[in-house]
Amino acid sequence: MRLGKAILTSLLLLSSQLALAAVIDGVRVWPGPDHTRLVFDVSDRVEHKIFTLSNPNRLVIDLSNTSSKTNLGKLQLPPDLIDKVRSAPRNGNDLRVVLDLSTRIRPRSFVLSPNQTYGHRLVVDLYPRDKKAAAPTVAKKLDDKRAVIIAIDAGHGGEDPGAIGSRGVREKDIVLKIARELETLFAGKKGFKPVLVRKADYYVGLRKRTQLARQHSADMMISIHADAFSSPNASGASVYVLSPKGATSETARWLAESENRADLIGGESGVRLDDKDDMLAGVLLDLSMSASMRASVATGTHVLKRLGGVTKLHKKRVEKAGFVVLKSPDVPSILIETGYISNPQEASRLSTRSHQQALARAIFGGVQSYFEENPLPGTYLAWAAQSGEQRREYRIARGDTLSGIAVRNNVTMASLKQLNGLSSNRIRVGQVIRIPSS
Repeated sequence: MRLGKAILTSLLLLSSQLALAAVIDGVRVWPGPDHTRLVFDVSDRVEHKIFTLSNPNRLVIDLSNTSSKTNLGKLQLPPDLIDKVRSAPRNGNDLRVVLDLSTRIRPRSFVLSPNQTYGHRLVVDLYPRDKKAAAPTVAKKLDDKRAVIIAIDAGHGGEDPGAIGSRGVREKDIVLKIARELETLFAGKKGFKPVLVRKADYYVGLRKRTQLARQHSADMMISIHADAFSSPNASGASVYVLSPKGATSETARWLAESENRADLIGGESGVRLDDKDDMLAGVLLDLSMSASMRASVATGTHVLKRLGGVTKLHKKRVEKAGFVVLKSPDVPSILIETGYISNPQEASRLSTRSHQQALARAIFGGVQSYFEENPLPGTYLAWAAQSGEQRREYRIARGDTLSGIAVRNNVTMASLKQLNGLSSNRIRVGQVIRIPSS
């Protein structure tokens, strides 16, 4: 009998020790433009619940069978949202974390399983209740003609690093640098206005990315990524557009969701779906999606051609896939895999600013050439084409140099290279280049 009690006591003690398996090893804070994300690194999956309190504003996070070995008080916090973080044991085996807030928030929480970078995580997103929604982008006026708005989407971000290459190179860092280079090029080009979907190291949901592009009335969305594969030998850049199957499923989703039916196709002057029956709404969506897909393929073809001049191509034609970020029915969208970060040589090149700039120039040149050949009505580019301001073309003859062509046409070499997506001064006989306006 005594032996049985001793065994039972030992089992209960062991059970109690095992119940305290979850330990908070660290906490990260990712401030974003519309919400702040807290990520708790835990040693095992945790059960938790959250609730808010007012007067003063607080968020309470209760974690079952959890302890902490990190100092939450030393976190660097966004001062406009969180004043202080404190924690204490509760009910013996549990842990309570309290966030003292400077404003009211709407919280959301979920757990994540381990991946190649992190272990178990508890994620808590804080959305300020009192924050005013950002005003949509208005295309800047150029001689009373609007600019073409380009949404530039750097993939992944924040807690999502994307692919991890050799020597710890992270996709989220590479693509953000390329996106910023691309933003600079479009910002310096008359007739275009760039908008960064992700401006810093924070995560933006896939659906949110397309929503942001639409909120900014984008004429084109460019999503930038760096591929990965199980073999380190895979290499080269690719360009993707939405597949017909993906388009069909997306139109069905838009018809099924009330918030989409009430949305606009084509901006403020576009068409609403909430007052249309299913058949007419379906026809309008199909027409809009078909037009966007045609523009996406054409733009992707221009970009792929330019990319082939600065890097190896993995596929020599535009590919089609069902990526979520490509699924806006009224914004032509392309997804660019700039190279394989899983390839050590390619990861090394992608890490250099010179290659990032070369890729950005190629993407810029391809998108620019598409919109100059297919100018949108009401834009500066359309006005320039009709008024004779469109770019002249010149075929390279023997003995020509880029500097000589620039002098003869009273333009700079930099503008020549930018317009034609050239990464060096080398030109070849028979090559056709465009001459910018002086």
